[in-house]
Amino acid sequence: MRSAEFLNNLFSLDGKVAVVIGGTGELCGAMAEGLASAGAEVVIVGRNEAKASARITRIETDGGRAWFHAAEATHKAEVEKLLAAVLQRAGRVDILVNGAGVNSPTPFFEIAEEEFDRIVQVNLKGVFFGCQVFGRHLVDAGHGGSIINIGSMSGVVPLSRVFTYSATKSAVHNLSLNLAREWAPHRVRVNVLVPGFFPAEQNRKILKPERVTSIMGHTPMARFGDARELIGATLLLASDNAASFITGEELIVDGGFHAMTI
Repeated sequence: MRSAEFLNNLFSLDGKVAVVIGGTGELCGAMAEGLASAGAEVVIVGRNEAKASARITRIETDGGRAWFHAAEATHKAEVEKLLAAVLQRAGRVDILVNGAGVNSPTPFFEIAEEEFDRIVQVNLKGVFFGCQVFGRHLVDAGHGGSIINIGSMSGVVPLSRVFTYSATKSAVHNLSLNLAREWAPHRVRVNVLVPGFFPAEQNRKILKPERVTSIMGHTPMARFGDARELIGATLLLASDNAASFITGEELIVDGGFHAMTI
């Protein structure tokens, strides 16, 4: 078997349908492009159609297939409508990426209840509903599938200045491992993709110069990640062939940040 054929058999997503919640953002948008390049029909889910259109244009220019569905991930009824729309248009769903997220650098004693509730709603409740609605479908459909929840380094090691974000991401890690155990008999794999420090919309407001210096000093590769560097890990976790025995995994892509102590 030639190398191209071998890699295609291992990682091809031809005939698969991938739903990327948060696909209008920078990180999940790059992941959506990667899934489309591997052959999947990609549904980009978010609230900003203009951002989605730009991403879809890039996907289609490269020969891929993608379309946009507007939905608020924190409302279960909208997630249910999303699933129904995907099944009506694409006929199936195989891969779900739960990537919507918000952050805030508010000092702990100053965190207002409204801010706390907003971050919990998006980061945890949105993932919960995505897993609940799409997970039930994947279990009932009986053909297996892959759910990739976007975690955080703050769910692995405690990070300063992002208290509510850290709490919600830790909960996402815990939820994912619990669901991996529950759904393994149904061949529905649930994993956490854990980005290190990637400049994106939700964290730019906390990346002050002194913060950047601290991050670089704790990252052996001494740089930020590029969004496209998440694609390889995404394709691994999405592929039923390459990752058939991978579930309950926290796959860290962080330039060595978590390996650094002193």
